[in-house]
Amino acid sequence: MSRWLITGASGMLATELLGRLQAAGESVLALRRDELDLRDGPAVRHLVSACRPDTVVNCAAWTAVDDAETREAEALAVNGHGVRALAEACERLGARMIQPSTDYVFDGTALDPYREDARTCPVNAYGRTKLAGEHAVLEVLPETGYVVRTAWLYGATGKNFVRTMAELERTRPSLEVVDDQVGPPTWAGDLAAGIIELGRTGPPPGVYHATGSGQTSWYGFAREIFKLVGADPDRITPVSTKEFARPAPRPAYSVLGHERWSLAGLPPMRDWREALRGSDVLLRD
Repeated sequence: MSRWLITGASGMLATELLGRLQAAGESVLALRRDELDLRDGPAVRHLVSACRPDTVVNCAAWTAVDDAETREAEALAVNGHGVRALAEACERLGARMIQPSTDYVFDGTALDPYREDARTCPVNAYGRTKLAGEHAVLEVLPETGYVVRTAWLYGATGKNFVRTMAELERTRPSLEVVDDQVGPPTWAGDLAAGIIELGRTGPPPGVYHATGSGQTSWYGFAREIFKLVGADPDRITPVSTKEFARPAPRPAYSVLGHERWSLAGLPPMRDWREALRGSDVLLRD
């Protein structure tokens, strides 16, 4: 039986991973930030050595996109330097490492889905720090390192778009949502299932893209959420990114291609609408 180690155990992806691995009878240890802080290199080396996992999935990350614009060094300490420390600990042990990453490593100017080998060009600090983590894994673990980029992730726990929209539907008569950013909503449960399959089958190392199929805008996504909770989607007004300014710029186009995922024989992820309906996130909200 394989031994799994999951970092960042309180996050929505880690929660889904842990539940599925436990249900399958796998040997899995999930550590919260207070149990394993990636910024503490000696602790990372000690814990990984003591746990002796076969596969490490690093769900620990600085995810506050806007805060990273003014605190990039702090974000880099986790998303870049911390990931390198974890990769080095895996290299000493001979363990496989899976590093979730983001569409934010791209600039969002493409007209077609980004291939796994597309040129990276982050437009914000968060994207730069996540790209540093990608480089660390690929450099330190050329034979056993995996980067799994995803986009527009949501789940039953933590702060995410689906839960936010459901809360705003209950508390506001109307709201405005950006309609000129396009991406693939991705349920954390589907992503977790895909990552587990990748960890079990061990395809060639490198970069993979794993997102829900299809695409929509944040406005289109919000309308679908309203429909599912029985609310009137016309209460939502579409606005431009310029009208909804944020400290960190966002890519306008975040659709990722899945060529390597498919070639590796990994199961395709569901259409985003089907996944949203079947996720039961809104039922658990």
